[in-house]
Amino acid sequence: MSKYNILIVDDDREIVESIAIFLKNEEYEVLKAYNGLEALDILMQKDIHLMILDIMMPEMDGIQTLIKLRESRNIPVILLSAKSENTDKIFGLTAGADDYVTKPFDLSELTARVKSHLRRYTRFGSMEKTDKRLTTGGIVVDTEAKTVSVDGEDVHFTPIEYRILTLLCSNPGKVFSANEIYERVWNGETAVNDSSIAVHIRHIREKIEINPKEPKYLKVVWGIGYKIDKI
Repeated sequence: MSKYNILIVDDDREIVESIAIFLKNEEYEVLKAYNGLEALDILMQKDIHLMILDIMMPEMDGIQTLIKLRESRNIPVILLSAKSENTDKIFGLTAGADDYVTKPFDLSELTARVKSHLRRYTRFGSMEKTDKRLTTGGIVVDTEAKTVSVDGEDVHFTPIEYRILTLLCSNPGKVFSANEIYERVWNGETAVNDSSIAVHIRHIREKIEINPKEPKYLKVVWGIGYKIDKI
């Protein structure tokens, strides 16, 4: 029996059942919800490792659910939406999603993405260094507990944000291009564009900087990439 519990959230019961069949064939434990309120209730009762979350739902939509989830949990979240516009994808990523799949989608591809995110989720603390704590100024990344504190205060990060921050803090002063971040964090397994990476960078900056418009740590080297300054 799989040790991974996956929560599928969509008001379309046929979609939920179709996804569930594929995931159960991979021996994942599947839980089901049909709106955001039901999903949050399950999250309070069960140990969920990944959530597949539709955006357009009654009671509480996917974005509201995601924002509420990110107040306390950093599990991977794959958003489902009938909208394919880039702005909708960026909005979802800004809210804290790790991936975005447009309906209609191939169930085999969705299952592959689930595997990929779970694989990275279980190892995202072991990127460049084996040290348990990476310290840069007031930022402390504990790669064993997989937590981040800023000036002594615990800060919640999504799995993707955590991996990007860990990569940069593991190599202070080194500039990483968007493509390098993509290759190191996503391993080329999921299509991600520069705009999406910029959204994650902005989200990280908002969490670690006193004034994100005048960053102390996370700097943009225009035309080249991103770095964490040595402090």
